[in-house]
Amino acid sequence: MGQYLGPLEPIGDRWVIGDPTRKEGLSVVLTPEGLEHRRRGETAPLLVVEWTRFLELRVRAAYRRWQPTPFAGFAGAFAPGADMGRDGCSLNGIVRHPYDLWRVRYTHHERRYTGGHVIVLKALFDELTEAKALHRLGDPEWLGTAVAKLSSYTSWYAPRGSRLVAETVRNPGT
Repeated sequence: MGQYLGPLEPIGDRWVIGDPTRKEGLSVVLTPEGLEHRRRGETAPLLVVEWTRFLELRVRAAYRRWQPTPFAGFAGAFAPGADMGRDGCSLNGIVRHPYDLWRVRYTHHERRYTGGHVIVLKALFDELTEAKALHRLGDPEWLGTAVAKLSSYTSWYAPRGSRLVAETVRNPGT
């Protein structure tokens, strides 16, 4: 059973994207009500967004911790499609009321994120957006079951990962 999926891991009774333990660590806490953007050492969240406000939500996840640096952003110009630069570790999307583009950054863990984990994590956000079921990210039991199933995916072949995610979203228990 996998305990994490790239930058997504359980901390206590909640699932968190990013490393809240690193110096000035930024993370996104997935709650039943919505997302909480947090900074290490601060008791109140920087930002709270309810699930019902999201029209679209995507995740960017750099594979290695040096990739979300400004220098890597420059180098990323030579690697199109790679999640590099300041927004290499971020969540972004479209929110309503008012309609606007939305983005927050999170801190990369010390560990490297595997290609398979990043592929299925991105596909999970895409599939939940398409199904209008982003609120499932706030259900720790459902997400734990989905992560356990998806964390075994090691291939860099995205279409197969997308199919596994679609099946998991429909029925995570099998």
